[in-house]
Amino acid sequence: MHQPNLPFVSPSWLKDQLHEPDLTILDVRWVLPDGADQAGYQEAHIPGARFIDLDRELADPPGPPGRHPLPSAERFSKAMQQAGVSQGGRVLAYDGGSGAAARAWWLLRAAGHGRTTVLDGGLAGWRAFGGPVESGEATAEPGDFVASSFQGWVSADQTAELLAAGAAVLDARSHERFGGAHSPFDPRPGHIPGARSLPWTEAYRDGDVVVPEKLVARSHKATGGPAPMVAYCGSGVTACSLILALESAGIHGVLLYPGSWSEWAQDPERPAEV
Repeated sequence: MHQPNLPFVSPSWLKDQLHEPDLTILDVRWVLPDGADQAGYQEAHIPGARFIDLDRELADPPGPPGRHPLPSAERFSKAMQQAGVSQGGRVLAYDGGSGAAARAWWLLRAAGHGRTTVLDGGLAGWRAFGGPVESGEATAEPGDFVASSFQGWVSADQTAELLAAGAAVLDARSHERFGGAHSPFDPRPGHIPGARSLPWTEAYRDGDVVVPEKLVARSHKATGGPAPMVAYCGSGVTACSLILALESAGIHGVLLYPGSWSEWAQDPERPAEV
């Protein structure tokens, strides 16, 4: 059975493909504020999965470009090679419900890897299905995947230009943070003026992506009609989860603003709306 051309696969699909030699499984468990959950991985993970540290391997160090800037092509390539990712192989990523797997999916796709997917429901869905787990650390034969650059993203200036031209930009944070509620993760309260609120959590229910019809309706309601062109969040992680869900509903080509609010709000010259 070949991997379907969809951003999500089911636990049933994974059960059938679990031991196929061309499938690399990435465990991307990560939560705020603690970060990468390597202890959880060591305790129990899907057999053969390799752990990926989002903060160290799927992002460059925090700074003016935000809390989770895009990683350098070299950093990302090295991490994927060590995890066993190859140019022509298949990749499946999962997490523990934080949406972090979508960051790996987005980066691989943006770097030109065309056979990457995410496990619907994550580890919890896998265990509820009765899928096996193992402890310790899985080893991998080095892969040959090389990322030269990333496509499908926009800068802060480009985001502002698109908004000025009337494009629909979605903020994937909670409605409360969008509205200006205090958050220890935000440099200042509010949102990018003109952006619309569509929390990434509204695209999922109990860890599973909601049906396409509901996603399309929620996107339409958030934007007032136009298809979204850009998504951002606090630091460019959960916006990937929103983009992933929208892809599953047939809404393609949404760009990521990776700096997101953690970059935008650091610059006192950039306006904020509450």
